[in-house]
Amino acid sequence: MQPPKLGRQTFLKDNIVSATSANPRYTGRYFLILDKNNQEILEAIRMLEKKWGLSVASTADFIITSPDESQLKDADALVFNELGVALVGVEEEKVAQMKLSGTGFLIVPEKAVYIPDEIPSEDKNSKGATWGIDITGALDSPYTGAGVKVAVLDTGFHISHPDFEGREITSTSFVSDETVDDLHGHGTHCIGTACGSVNGQGKRYGVASGAHIYAGKVLNNLGSGAQSWILNGMTWAANQGCKVLSLSLGSPVTEGESYDLAYERAAQFALSKGTLVVAAAGNESRRSNNRFSPVASPADCPSILAVAAIDPELQVADFSNRAINPSGLVDIAAPGVDIYSSWPMPSRYHTLSGTSMATPHVAGIAALFFEKYPDATPAMIEEELRKNARSLSLPAEDVGAGLSIAPE
Repeated sequence: MQPPKLGRQTFLKDNIVSATSANPRYTGRYFLILDKNNQEILEAIRMLEKKWGLSVASTADFIITSPDESQLKDADALVFNELGVALVGVEEEKVAQMKLSGTGFLIVPEKAVYIPDEIPSEDKNSKGATWGIDITGALDSPYTGAGVKVAVLDTGFHISHPDFEGREITSTSFVSDETVDDLHGHGTHCIGTACGSVNGQGKRYGVASGAHIYAGKVLNNLGSGAQSWILNGMTWAANQGCKVLSLSLGSPVTEGESYDLAYERAAQFALSKGTLVVAAAGNESRRSNNRFSPVASPADCPSILAVAAIDPELQVADFSNRAINPSGLVDIAAPGVDIYSSWPMPSRYHTLSGTSMATPHVAGIAALFFEKYPDATPAMIEEELRKNARSLSLPAEDVGAGLSIAPE
């Protein structure tokens, strides 16, 4: 399998590259969108092997966990059996031949995926809890997400962080030659907001402090990844029985662009397993300059809850994307400006802004609802999130149902 072409998206000042400009949008590899019928998948595998001479691996070959790139060096294609999607990593000429000859399947490029653009931030929190924990009602909620499995797919997690000592943590990496250890920071920050508790001075910064954490590394230490890594992480989280799956990552989309079929297949699979998927709407807008960008991928999928960001004045954040494309709606909003949370040691804490920070607030609140209603389906929890949201004097295209509020 040829390796993906990726850019970088880090918080090092000499490395910051806008995901909307210099970074590649596609990896140079392609997806074949297959029929989810098992017989059709077997026929597709035979076609790839016999007609096109490709060496084909299958996720069904990996019983314990999903494969990473290092396990696919001798394969030309990987079939995601549960999703009805095949990743093909061969020369462009062969892909062009496949398109011309007519495979009978839709062929689409694999997206390069990044953490959303960095937004300047400062720590304005001085009370016993961050403003996000306070305004969402998480501080006063009787629920902690106890026993609820919450997956955060990101740059990994600093598992030895002192604030998480004694917590239930399951982790795995889908990034070739990188452990789950977070050398970037974004993943540790998001997990802190979704599932953290208090800092060393007793300040509360996490929503679901009793949840079982599932940390999946799907972005490398430069903050970038291949779409197939995210698909691997999504199927892993769903098969692990996670009730909530949080995605603070994405790829920008253009006006008029439809949602990604491979992501939608993965989200539908997660829902079928009882997993609610939430994702960041994206940070490409600059509202102060009258620039509005559509909800990013994969948040624009119909089966994924798209999360916008608001500031401490309960106004939509300047960077937060808008519902512009027909399928890319904003579903709900949460605090996403000047959010204080955990960070890899020795820094221990850091303050960031973005829809990346809003998303784990909603993921944590969803975990609280799953604790309150342990037999609920994802659709039922989504409805509870919408019903319980605080109405804002802002357009639904910007904040959806409103500010996400924790259960009482």
